Amino acid sequence: MWLVRPAVPDDVGQILEIAGAAGSETARLSSTLPRQRDALAEKIERSLASLAGKPTTAGARPQRFLFVLENTSTGRIHGTAGINARAGNSQPFYNYRRDALIHASHELGISSRVDVLYPSHALTDHSLLCSFSITPELRNTEAFELLSRARILFIAGHRDWFAQSVAVEIQGVQLADGSVPFWDSLGRHFFNMDFETADQYSGLLSKTFIAELMPPNPVYVTLLSEAAQAALGQPHELTVPNLELLQREGFQAGSYLDIFDGGPVLEARTDALHTLVTSRPKILHGASEEGGDTCLISAGEGAGFRCTLARATDSLGGTLDRGGVKVHVGVWELLGKTAGDDVRVAPL
Repeated sequence: MWLVRPAVPDDVGQILEIAGAAGSETARLSSTLPRQRDALAEKIERSLASLAGKPTTAGARPQRFLFVLENTSTGRIHGTAGINARAGNSQPFYNYRRDALIHASHELGISSRVDVLYPSHALTDHSLLCSFSITPELRNTEAFELLSRARILFIAGHRDWFAQSVAVEIQGVQLADGSVPFWDSLGRHFFNMDFETADQYSGLLSKTFIAELMPPNPVYVTLLSEAAQAALGQPHELTVPNLELLQREGFQAGSYLDIFDGGPVLEARTDALHTLVTSRPKILHGASEEGGDTCLISAGEGAGFRCTLARATDSLGGTLDRGGVKVHVGVWELLGKTAGDDVRVAPL
């Protein structure tokens, strides 16, 4: 069975394997996932501290969470997914905002519309979905959906930890040779490094150091290369399944772009997320045999959070709209729960 749970220190080695060598497909799609053992271990420790519910007093760093997708039959980790309770983590969270300027000459009777990119940190303190990576064979599977949506069930169960709005950066266009049109046309002119190196720094630090060294003035889109202009707001082809799943969740692309690669930044109102709206708290009951519809079932708070896929029925034999849910006893063990305990159920 598939299980989403918080990452623990023993997972470091397997997560590094998923992150892969520099330039691998999985690595390129998880830029906020460090590929250095010490940095990753620190990220996991920070996640565990956040899960312990330590108070975020004034000046304290916001909570950051990292989860893994585990095949319970083999014990292997097949993916990661994260949440930052506040984007920027006490620093400005930079993006480009796409807008337009109208240049006009009354004497000549000429006017033209020019697209412009403005440096912005308007999304700072939104909650942020991040660090999503999954082994290639699981794309477009139920496990893929479980890993992504489990984060929303975690938010639903810890609602007061998160902001009223949530955002997610989608990896932008990257070519087969590793070049990134937007970065190559803009960012690399201000740094003596390629995209891969800058991307690794962002995993170790944050994208703030990039934004601080980028030009603070508006960038005229017409001055970028044709390839960079075409890449604006476009997702990497490998992220399309994730993009489509997030759109079904209620996310929409707005006017913001990733400051690294020009990929789309999606936004949604937290309380309108599909999984949050359609999930229901339930009382756990047992079933001797598996039956009913396949659902996402989560349980536990903080470090005890678990989420899995299981077939479930209403405890009274009807739909899943009532107070109890019947699942096979084996699911109880996976969730660390027993009869009468609280769970949360969302349709697949």
